[in-house]
Amino acid sequence: MATDFPADLAELRSTFAQIEAVSNPEALKARIADLSQEATAPNLWDDQENAQRVTSSLSQTQAELDRLDAMRSRIDDLEVLVEMGTEGDDAETLAEADADLAKLKADLAAMEVRTLMTGEWDDRGAVVTIRSGAGGDDATDFAEMLLRMYLRWAERHNYPAKVMDTSYAEGAGIKSATFQIDAPYAYGTLSVEAGTHRLARISPFGSADKRQTSFAAVEVIPVMEEAVEVEVPEADIRVDVFRSSGPGGQSVNTTDSAVRITHLPTGLVVSMQDEKSQIQNRAAAMRVLQTRLLLLKKEEEAAQKKELAGDIKASWGDQMRSYFLYGQQLVKDLRTGYEVGNPQIVFDGDIDGFIDAGIRWRRSADN
Repeated sequence: MATDFPADLAELRSTFAQIEAVSNPEALKARIADLSQEATAPNLWDDQENAQRVTSSLSQTQAELDRLDAMRSRIDDLEVLVEMGTEGDDAETLAEADADLAKLKADLAAMEVRTLMTGEWDDRGAVVTIRSGAGGDDATDFAEMLLRMYLRWAERHNYPAKVMDTSYAEGAGIKSATFQIDAPYAYGTLSVEAGTHRLARISPFGSADKRQTSFAAVEVIPVMEEAVEVEVPEADIRVDVFRSSGPGGQSVNTTDSAVRITHLPTGLVVSMQDEKSQIQNRAAAMRVLQTRLLLLKKEEEAAQKKELAGDIKASWGDQMRSYFLYGQQLVKDLRTGYEVGNPQIVFDGDIDGFIDAGIRWRRSADN
């Protein structure tokens, strides 16, 4: 069936117009102007943390505007290509236009997903924590597989990622790990990955060749550039300091610079060992703790509202994805139904399909 280029081009322009309306290029230009002025201040690098924030925000905002400009140009170029092919009755040119159209549709769909992220903190960076659950060595190995998966995903998108804390298991894998991704909308994007992940496979750690099911939990919170407004009395926390450690418990630091903060009323625990000094690690841990407490408060308020309204739906954080590495070889999201029959590419970081489906599912569930 021949491609209906006029109808497809009209649909592309309509979709792009909606994306532009949400993205607001004029607002992006105004932000770039403000950040550019800050970036040229002679004393900018007197405060290195603020300087990095300014330059990073400037780069990210400019990239966002460039993506919009590039998409607009691609649609214009496609229209010219279609006109050339149609006027000259050139089958080769029209075939090229057809291929470009398919790529444009896919890229526009990805851009459209961004417009669905309208939550309070969706445009922030993300702090992700992975914790092994039930399943012994298989669970700690699974947690490390998930850590690699997300870091590879960040690498695919050229997103800066920094591992802030890792607790290694005595056997295989990790007990937990926390990493930060500094990219626009990283929180809105990865927040749909929060929940319980399940792995089913023939265990490489047992001799009985039996199927083993193991679990890992993924937590995603937004990056707060400054400490959020949550008061945490000193009496409510216990601060432990220790030496950073590597695989197998080996010491990788000769000073007690790593920090673990326990919030006594809730039992929340945050560890940091990435920074060089104890003071820096404590400050980073407190920011994460305050963010978690803020989100916990909002979740409790939302749960109370749902209870009053008689809404008894299962919570977002329940088991949400299964990874089958035996027999059928499948990764399936239990919320959206999206699935991939090649687990290896998923563990290599190819998870955009799951994320996009999750964002669309969340939006429809909220409406």
